[in-house]
Amino acid sequence: MRSALLSAPGKRLEIVEREAPEPGPGEILVEVTACGMCFSEVNHLRGHYPFGTFPTVPGHEISGVVAALGQGVDRPQVGTPVGAQWLYGSCGHCDQCVRGDQILCTGAPRPVTGVNRDGGYAEYFLGRAGFVTPLPDGLDPVAGAPLMCAGITAFNGLRQAGAVAGSRVAVLGTGGVGTMALRFAAAMGARVAVVSRSRRTEDEARSLGAELFVATSEQDPAEALRAWGGADVLMNTAPDTATGQAAFGGLAPDGTLLYLGFGAENVSVPPAALVMNRLRVMGAPSGSPHDLRDTLDFAVAHGIVPEVTPVTLDDAPRVLAGMDEGVHRGRAVITFG
Repeated sequence: MRSALLSAPGKRLEIVEREAPEPGPGEILVEVTACGMCFSEVNHLRGHYPFGTFPTVPGHEISGVVAALGQGVDRPQVGTPVGAQWLYGSCGHCDQCVRGDQILCTGAPRPVTGVNRDGGYAEYFLGRAGFVTPLPDGLDPVAGAPLMCAGITAFNGLRQAGAVAGSRVAVLGTGGVGTMALRFAAAMGARVAVVSRSRRTEDEARSLGAELFVATSEQDPAEALRAWGGADVLMNTAPDTATGQAAFGGLAPDGTLLYLGFGAENVSVPPAALVMNRLRVMGAPSGSPHDLRDTLDFAVAHGIVPEVTPVTLDDAPRVLAGMDEGVHRGRAVITFG
């Protein structure tokens, strides 16, 4: 089968021929329909993940069709459209796993699709039973591929931070996760503000449901959010820590600063503000299999899929290099078939 391979940190993505895998006990073979290209692949290319391994087939925004089942697996049946996500598997027996929060597994190092387990930049993907999710009817497997990462991260982040109808949600950043957060929050009935460095994406943000747009090049984000009434949830989707800290003063009492994107620097906020206004600072990882099911069902019910640009596997090295250099625009999805 044709695959793309990251063979070492900093080395360009290579297109190679490999043997198609056979599913062993507890495994599911998926014929890949599409795989989104996520900035996480850039982080792995740069060697930023201490748990990452090389060589690895990257990609964790996978959609496809079940091709074969390994011993002991009886579902999803062969031919079922499925998706796979960042979390490749878990120990299955720690407290978090038995509660259905496998993304917080403490019983074993968490295997990650496309980072330390081969992912979806290939014609076939070998997944684990319980971590390959049936796709709901009506979901486009190509446009829907980024829901397996950007979608679940945004949707699960909103509910972990307590966003509900009527909440004031401020989304910091307008990338893939930020755009998903805006669309999901608006569909939930929340009031949404978008904070970005410039007004380049203002028209798009307002068309997707933002009632307030704050350009940090023109005004202080905390001041603008206080004038709005204060945010109940600040969602930092930007790939740095400072963006969230700059907006921290715009939280309403009982508000939450949620980090989905972050940089290497630590979070530093005044403890007096935390205590006096009962504020919270939290982070949230992607999500567990049940979170992905909820994300996909909500997305289909509200007609929410990302805007994507289909590319071929042969295009992937060029696109990933452009992402690494910061010159690629849009959400690329590798398509097969």
